Amino acid sequence: MADKTVSTVSDAPESAASIDATPETEVLPSVDSEFKTPIDEEAKALALAIAEAADDRKAGNITILQTGDVSYLADYFVIVTGFSNVQVRAIANTIEGTVEDSFNRQPLRTEGMSEGRWVLKDYGDVIVHIFMPTDREYYDLEAFWGHAERIEFQPTSPLNR
Repeated sequence: MADKTVSTVSDAPESAASIDATPETEVLPSVDSEFKTPIDEEAKALALAIAEAADDRKAGNITILQTGDVSYLADYFVIVTGFSNVQVRAIANTIEGTVEDSFNRQPLRTEGMSEGRWVLKDYGDVIVHIFMPTDREYYDLEAFWGHAERIEFQPTSPLNR
C-alpha cells in the first residue's frame, strides 16, 4: 500500500500578504505497516534484575513477558511462583531492595503483602506478580497475555548453573 500524504494548513494568517501558496506536506507511513513499540532497554534491564532477585530467593517458574506492544499497562510483566506465604513475601522484599539499590526506584504501588498469596509490585514500566502455585494456576496470566512476547531469562545464581 502506498504512503498517504496529508496536507496541513496553519492557523489564519495575520495578513493576506503572509499566505503561502504551498501547503506543508507530511508523509505518513502506510496503514498496513507493522507497528512495534521500541524496546525500552532500561525497562528490560529492570525486568531482568527483578527476575534475578526472585531467583535469589528460589522463586519458581520465572517468566518475563514483553507487554508493551499489547498493553498500555506496562512494558514488561515478571511472573514468579513462591511456595509459601513467607517465601512470597521474602521474594517481594528482595525484589524491592534490589530495585531500590540498583535502580534507585520504589514501587508505585504494592498489593497483597499481608496475605502473601499474590503480591503485586507496580514499577510503572514493569509489573511484578508473585504467586502461590494455586493462585498462579487459577489466574493464569501467561495464557491471558499469551500474545505477549516471552523474554529469555537465564538465572546467574550459582544454584541454577
